Amino acid sequence: MSPAMAHRIIHRFRSQTPSFAVMSRLTTVITFLARSAVVGLAAAFLAVYLFPDLLPGRSVSTSQGPASYASAVVSTAPAVVNLIGASRGPAATPGAVTGDSVVGESLGSGVILSAEGHVITNDHVIAGARAIDVVLTDGRVAPATLVGTDPDTDLALLKIELDNLPRILLGRSDTLRVGDVVLAIGNPFSIGQTVTQGIVSGTRRGQLGLSPFENFIQTDAAINLGNSGGALVNASGELVGINTAFFSRRLDSEGIGFAIPVNLVRGVMADLIEHGHVIRGWLGVGTETLTAEQARSLGLEDPFGIILTSVQQGSPADLAGLRPADVITHINDQPVVVWQDALRQVARMAPGTPILLTGSRLGRSFRVAAEVAERPSLGRD
Repeated sequence: MSPAMAHRIIHRFRSQTPSFAVMSRLTTVITFLARSAVVGLAAAFLAVYLFPDLLPGRSVSTSQGPASYASAVVSTAPAVVNLIGASRGPAATPGAVTGDSVVGESLGSGVILSAEGHVITNDHVIAGARAIDVVLTDGRVAPATLVGTDPDTDLALLKIELDNLPRILLGRSDTLRVGDVVLAIGNPFSIGQTVTQGIVSGTRRGQLGLSPFENFIQTDAAINLGNSGGALVNASGELVGINTAFFSRRLDSEGIGFAIPVNLVRGVMADLIEHGHVIRGWLGVGTETLTAEQARSLGLEDPFGIILTSVQQGSPADLAGLRPADVITHINDQPVVVWQDALRQVARMAPGTPILLTGSRLGRSFRVAAEVAERPSLGRD
């Protein structure tokens, strides 16, 4: 090879090979990118580990409930009692605390609502019981006296004489929302105090045929035999209802339970303490909700109202001239849509309150005035 050809080959090689400075910079860039990738992968792994909901296909939770409801149970369970249909021996002293052993059948549950010893339960729980013992979770037992009953709401009020009674905080049932967590506390199947957890499945449930004044809280917290009269509490440990019934095709719970709202319990308890019975307004009529088809067939301008199925002789409705088959569309100029709302509206009125009823008879409209009377008591002797 000639010196000239060798010079040309060396020159070409140098022109196609990066300089040392270029190679150094390239190495630096590659190292930086590699380190960045490692750091990024590590950060991503940490984020997924700490927040798994960020993975595709998983929803992000915006709120989390407590890991335990033990605090709510601790603050409420001591006020939930077991009711025993007592069989006392001849040595038992009326009005005194009975001994450690209780002979009798478990009737259901109750809730202590005052330091004075008032215990609320269901009327159907104590119906027919000649003597009732109240058993506390701390082992104490006391005989109960009946303050009064209200079959219209299936509530009954008892009273016991004991010192240092546990009490339960009263919440509000009108602020309950579907989806709120609730706990049912009672004594199912006589196995001892039990707590079940669920949510509010519905509110203002009626037309169940359980009592005239139905405004139930529906819950999927298990309510079994023996839970009646027990407490339905919220996650903060406040009483929001009195467990009353469960729906089932068999003698077990199918996830549909009903509780009487605590707001209703408050009013019933106050009346039972003051009067021994609940005072409600009354017109003396039987009613059914008017269907849209019935409204059209009667030629009514407004497709709503209630039909009077009966009018009791001598009642305020009878004295006002109302008759069976009359249709009532307004009470005090407020539309009447379903009969339960009309019943509750009249019941809230004090006896002696004037009331204006607007309706239709045989296609002709009318307006009549009546005076609300006191609803006859359905209480037991």
